[in-house]
Amino acid sequence: MPEDECPFCAGREDRTPPEVLRLGNPWQVRVFPNLYPAFERQEVVVHAPDHVRSLAGLDRERLALVAEAWRLRREAEPDGYLHALVNEGREAGASREHTHSQLVWLDAAPHETQHRVERERWSVVAERDGLVLACPFASRLPFEAVVAPAEPRSGGFTDPMLPAALALLGDAVRRLRALDAEVPLNAWLHDSEDWHLELLPRRSALAGVELGAGVYVNAVPPEQAAELLREAG
Repeated sequence: MPEDECPFCAGREDRTPPEVLRLGNPWQVRVFPNLYPAFERQEVVVHAPDHVRSLAGLDRERLALVAEAWRLRREAEPDGYLHALVNEGREAGASREHTHSQLVWLDAAPHETQHRVERERWSVVAERDGLVLACPFASRLPFEAVVAPAEPRSGGFTDPMLPAALALLGDAVRRLRALDAEVPLNAWLHDSEDWHLELLPRRSALAGVELGAGVYVNAVPPEQAAELLREAG
């Protein structure tokens, strides 16, 4: 959709459902129900009033506001498991180019969201603010990355480290786009006793082996991916 028609830009608030949260005056981050929800409760978090297309275009202060919006919506709707996710690129499921995340409430935490991070087996890209950006062992797809506290922590939505974690995720996306400017990607928060953010670039297609057998074919080893991401920074 052309920028001059984007319903997420400032001045077109009447083109979205009524907001449930606004941060800033004038607003800097807005939250409203998804117009076409796939779940009983699903909300959209618009990350900026101007037409920024990616997390890579958001500074640390703006990403702190996104973290605050996530926290406030978790506190306002505490039941069930909250899955916070970002899709960028049509191949990754994004229907809008304007940077945003989605909040999806599930009845219970899916098993996939509760695994621990294998810190002793990851390839480190960067470290700061008590957080690590790394490529995990046996990455599913090229340049898969994780952002996690250096030591396990619980309660991701209320953790004071979440704003810094989103800032490091934004840094990861910038590094990735320096290598491949158009790569679609997905990112999400796994809220658990060992909370972390996962970044999954979609540089290769999922085919029958991956989808049918759960066996992922990755042409870029995590050690090599981490080295390239370090150099891109």
